[in-house]
Amino acid sequence: MSYVVASKLKELIKKHGMMSSGDLPDGVSTLLEEAVKKAVARAKANGRKTVRNEDL
Repeated sequence: MSYVVASKLKELIKKHGMMSSGDLPDGVSTLLEEAVKKAVARAKANGRKTVRNEDL
C-alpha cells in the first residue's frame, strides 16, 4: 500500500531540477511507514493515544 501521492512527489522533485524513478514512491512510502511506527511507539511510551509532530 502506498501512503504518498506519486504525482505530488514527482512534482516536488521536479521543482529541484531532478527526475524521479518509478519505484521512488514505494521507497518513500516505506520510509514514511517506518517513521509513523516509531512515532506511535514514542507516543505510547509517553502514555498518550495521540501521535504528535514532536513524536516524529
